[in-house]
Amino acid sequence: METQDKAAAASNEQNTQGSGHASEATQPVPDGKLAGQDTQSFTVPTISLPPGNSMPGNGLPVFPNQDGTFAPLQQPVYNNGAFANPAAIIPTNQPMMGLNGSAITQPTNGNALSADDIALYDRQLRLWGMEAQQKIQSANIVIVTMKALANEIAKNLVLAGIGSLTVVDDQLVTEADLGAQFFLTEENIGQSRAEAAVGRIQKLNPRVKVIADSESIMAKGASFFGNFDIVIATDLSPTLLAFINTATRLHNRQFYAAATYGFYGYIFCDLIEHDYVLQRDKPNIPTSLGPETRTRSIIKVENQKEGGKTIEKVQKRELYSTWDLASETSLLPPEYLRSKRRLKVVTPALSCLRALWAFQQAHNDRFPEHNKQDLEAFTRSATHNHQLLSLPAETLRSEFLRSFLQNVDSEIAPVTAILGGQLAQDVINVRGQRQQPIQNMVVFDGERMEAEMYPLHPEGKLGRAQLELSTTPMMPLHQVDASQMLPIDQSAMMMGTGM
Repeated sequence: METQDKAAAASNEQNTQGSGHASEATQPVPDGKLAGQDTQSFTVPTISLPPGNSMPGNGLPVFPNQDGTFAPLQQPVYNNGAFANPAAIIPTNQPMMGLNGSAITQPTNGNALSADDIALYDRQLRLWGMEAQQKIQSANIVIVTMKALANEIAKNLVLAGIGSLTVVDDQLVTEADLGAQFFLTEENIGQSRAEAAVGRIQKLNPRVKVIADSESIMAKGASFFGNFDIVIATDLSPTLLAFINTATRLHNRQFYAAATYGFYGYIFCDLIEHDYVLQRDKPNIPTSLGPETRTRSIIKVENQKEGGKTIEKVQKRELYSTWDLASETSLLPPEYLRSKRRLKVVTPALSCLRALWAFQQAHNDRFPEHNKQDLEAFTRSATHNHQLLSLPAETLRSEFLRSFLQNVDSEIAPVTAILGGQLAQDVINVRGQRQQPIQNMVVFDGERMEAEMYPLHPEGKLGRAQLELSTTPMMPLHQVDASQMLPIDQSAMMMGTGM
């Protein structure tokens, strides 16, 4: 028995020593191929991440200093959580492999990614390739208004590795801003909201240039927006959105607008005319050039041999409308109007959003207050817009109107995270030109937990042909059929009674 105990102790001692030796030894690093593929190992020194420190999905390490700031990135990080030599991870004589098994090649436009970039954005490169990542890294983006929704958008774009981000906001931080925003603290109350947020945004990715602009957006001329590739306006009135969209059209810049109202929200985009390429296995039936829908057409088809099979590259073009045309009188597309079932499932939040925008335009950009006059005006407008969209009257209930008005002028973090993530992802897709973008309105309904996309366009020409923006005022509310007005309990909708 004593002999067995000694043998077991000796065995444990050998295992412990072997384990300690293994942790100090060099570890194999894969050459960038996926599991299941033949790999070639390279040995490089391994340094594990310190305990308690997490690493976001794009591989950017976050090391907090004693003063609460974040240490700058000193070395690239591979996906296994260790620092490594990029040349060892992706040797010069062996291409990096994408998720589809095809080799990821450097872009041919003269702006090749550095070895550090390749190591840092490894996961993203496998998703959309080096050329798309280079386009993302060259993007110059501006966000107007830094509230909870913009926090989410900025976070996702900076972690993705855009070139630069400018934050325009002339407001000061208030206590209300701390409820759903994560770039601000109590110490920032009374400071410029743009300047307070920019410091923490920068720490997410030191490679991205982040700029604060505390001047009012109304003090900017139209030429200001010509300095950016993409303009994102959040939580602004429809009047300001129309002004910004006019400027982006004049300078041929892509435009996004978005806002949240408690459990509800929207994303709108005007990309004017946007081309993108989809890759797929060549189908048996040849792909024809020409229109697919009113807004989308196939303009080019190419075939190439890749890995023993034929890949088809289909270039498509999407046409867009301006904010004022899409948000006021544009109708749902014919495929909706021909189907009662599809009309029935359209969220009434679309009608309420249009009613809210119409109310703001008629009342100096303010929200409806909980008094009889405002509630009647909002109800008339919502009913009118519901009819204009050819939606069934029974889907716009008084309970929904009450819920929508209760949520106006509030921010809920999960909703801002959903819409902010979706908008940022669409910006990345647009820059990479590898995915179909939003067309052109997304409406989030928190009661259904759905974010549906609705192509809203006026009759007539789309895309660049709309350079002269429509200034036609909204249809007067007196055209609403009074017999179709909702019989709602207004007293229950007022603050302090049913709310």
